Amino acid sequence: MLQGKLLSGIVCLILQITIIGWIPAFLWAVTALNRMYADRRTNKIIREMHRA
Repeated sequence: MLQGKLLSGIVCLILQITIIGWIPAFLWAVTALNRMYADRRTNKIIREMHRA
């Protein structure tokens, strides 16, 4: 939810409420964080390329 993806965050929370859904929700959260950091790195590289 903090990344601006409200629906995705709500689905993740619903999955975490159930015991069975906890593991997939955890994996989903890890991949979402990894994607966010990759997007930040890509944006930084693009900004540096435009400056050069």
